[in-house]
Amino acid sequence: MGEKNNDGGQFFTPREVIRAMIRAVKPEIIKDGALVTIYDPGCGTGGFLAESYAYFTNPELSGKELNATEIEHLKHDAFWGLDNSDTAFPIALANLVLHGIDYPHIGLKNTLSGRDTYMELFEGAQSKFDYIFTNPPFGGKEGEDAKTNFVFKTGNTQILFIQHIIDHLKDDGTCSMVIDEGVLFRTNELAFVQTKKKLLEECSLWCILSLPQNAFLNAGAGVKTNLLFFTKGKPTQKVWYYDMSDIKILKKDPLTLNKFDDFLRRRHSPKEEDKISEKSWFIDIETIKSKNYDIKAVNPNVKEKVIPKPEELIKVIEDAQIKINEGLKKLKEIS
Repeated sequence: MGEKNNDGGQFFTPREVIRAMIRAVKPEIIKDGALVTIYDPGCGTGGFLAESYAYFTNPELSGKELNATEIEHLKHDAFWGLDNSDTAFPIALANLVLHGIDYPHIGLKNTLSGRDTYMELFEGAQSKFDYIFTNPPFGGKEGEDAKTNFVFKTGNTQILFIQHIIDHLKDDGTCSMVIDEGVLFRTNELAFVQTKKKLLEECSLWCILSLPQNAFLNAGAGVKTNLLFFTKGKPTQKVWYYDMSDIKILKKDPLTLNKFDDFLRRRHSPKEEDKISEKSWFIDIETIKSKNYDIKAVNPNVKEKVIPKPEELIKVIEDAQIKINEGLKKLKEIS
């Protein structure tokens, strides 16, 4: 889904971002001897579920030729999603069927408050899932009916979604999600700190990818976003950061999948030294705790811009004015 626009709709996630998120995780069709399930708690028109299906069914990407049982599972039992938009709901169903998922388990429901409109296709859902790929709405505010369903109470939609996701991941289950950068650095509201603490204690947050400023430009949104990758079951010891914020995104030069090549290569390298570069680094959990769970990506390899003091700027302007006046005087003498 993503950010709500002025008419109450959503900005949807660019396919290139979705594909990079899935390829970074490399989901497997079987875990612990069982066929997996994939869930998107804010599925919009079904982009994450459709791209997940495309990944599994492409041997060049997944590295596996599927057997008949696995294909049948993907078509009928693997993909689950919720959304509260009655506009997006029928589009999601059509989109997923067109992509090859014969029975998409999509429910028309407010994931956070629990208010539902149509849940017949979502019946039989497990309480926990192996993989969650999602872009929860950012900029949203929830009412009291949603807050009462969560331990750490806030009106912030994304914070409530993080709590929901943690609670609906299986042990050893993995999530990749889009997040508004404000969630990462905000420490002035208790629910933000408590939720990030819960995330780091119950899950291994193994990567934060800082996206370019205009990553969602062609989708109609210019907000600064990040990608979170985490696996439930073990606490975080350190976080690997990757910085793509220096990449300039324009409507004529959008964020294409090849711009993620270096990130994906380093992500899947077995050598830890390959994770270190001018664009990537590690932060240990003790440092994060000392910053009151501010987990924003701040690249230590980029020199901080020094903003001149007002009096310094005034001096520069005055000196420039003197030179301009001298030049004008000479021109007048010549003419």
